[in-house]
Amino acid sequence: MGDGAFGRSPGGGSRPGAGAGVGGVSRGGPFLNRMQETRPPARRAAAQVRALRAMLPRALRAPGTRARFMRAGLKPGALRTPDDLAAIPILRKGDLPALQEQAPPFADLLGLPLGRLARVYLSPGPILDPEGDVPDYWRFARALTAAGFRKGDLVQNTFAYHLTPAGMMLDAGLRRIGCVVLPAGVGNTETQADLLRRLPVAGYAGTPAFLLTLLEKARERGADPRRDLRLRVALVSGGILSESLRKTLREDFGVTVRQAYATADLGCVAYECAAQAGMHLDEAVFVQVCDPRTGCPVPDGEPGEVVATALNPVYPLIRFGTGDLSVLDRARCSCGRTAPRLTRILGRVDEVPKIRGMFVHPRQVEEALSTFPGVARFQMVVSHRDHDDVLTLKVVVTGPATPGLADQIALVLREKVKLRATVEVVEAAALPEGAKKVVDLRKWD
Repeated sequence: MGDGAFGRSPGGGSRPGAGAGVGGVSRGGPFLNRMQETRPPARRAAAQVRALRAMLPRALRAPGTRARFMRAGLKPGALRTPDDLAAIPILRKGDLPALQEQAPPFADLLGLPLGRLARVYLSPGPILDPEGDVPDYWRFARALTAAGFRKGDLVQNTFAYHLTPAGMMLDAGLRRIGCVVLPAGVGNTETQADLLRRLPVAGYAGTPAFLLTLLEKARERGADPRRDLRLRVALVSGGILSESLRKTLREDFGVTVRQAYATADLGCVAYECAAQAGMHLDEAVFVQVCDPRTGCPVPDGEPGEVVATALNPVYPLIRFGTGDLSVLDRARCSCGRTAPRLTRILGRVDEVPKIRGMFVHPRQVEEALSTFPGVARFQMVVSHRDHDDVLTLKVVVTGPATPGLADQIALVLREKVKLRATVEVVEAAALPEGAKKVVDLRKWD
């Protein structure tokens, strides 16, 4: 879609309903619109200010949005920059089902009459999601272009097309850049694997795990992935893409994989480039990484909840808390893009303890422990002593523990997770299979 699918583009495009593409699409390169994606950060910030001010009048037509501003004691004129949005309490994704039940169908947050929408979907929750009647409403064209998809590619889209919007989210972006879509949807693994061989499928859209399943099934049914398949690029979302899986897909099957971060409510929020050094924020989204308890932005480089405002007058979800934890990085990327990046998604807000001011997800500890192949499982035990948080990491190892192992693990944790911990090597019986990854013993008054 590009930015302008929501009217005037934050990048300066002025044709209603059009984004940075059509006329701005880079036909052979990795940018949808090179000028927008490589502009100085100050110019991007100024464009987002203009887009926010242009969006607010329509957003405030929605009773639910007006009520949020009133509860915060804010007048529209008080918002001079996107940073001023921090004065508005976070709208939690988890609150939407109840809010939509109270004020159907969209909790009085829709910026247009229902009759001007293109489609309505039902996501898990249950949460109703609108689709505006504009090309590439969810703005996936930029992510797909960065991932290597090109005009004329035949792309197998394995996201669901039934009720939930995921299939159409990718479908619309693919069509925007001129790809031909095979709307495969979910399941039917053998049929889908056969289609990879029968048709010149160049691209894949879906979850990372299903991509591996399809390729293994195709090989099981007699196809040589490098000889018989044309698949070369994939954009994945909705699941964890580990570096080991990415390597397997590249080396064993010849597929270059990039990932995107999106929600049905906001559309594409961030996407990977060739540098694979985090996910660039989409040009039409303003993102803050916030302390989930206070709603205040945390300093760059510290983990917090992804809170986003898509500059979208169709469905103006302002300060929308995704519930996902990440870290914001504003350093210049080697790809040439200047948009900030989310380093990675660390997990969910409700899955992590805050230890000495930092949210620490078990996945971070798991990544740190991956350098110790003898560690079979672990448990984080958080307690409180002398007004300070204490982290004890219990680990079970296969075979005898090597001398100094606990100290080595503690050192890696401090280097990679930036956290001091006491490491205890315990017997398997003391930490059985299926034990909780996090035990929080702290008592809060």
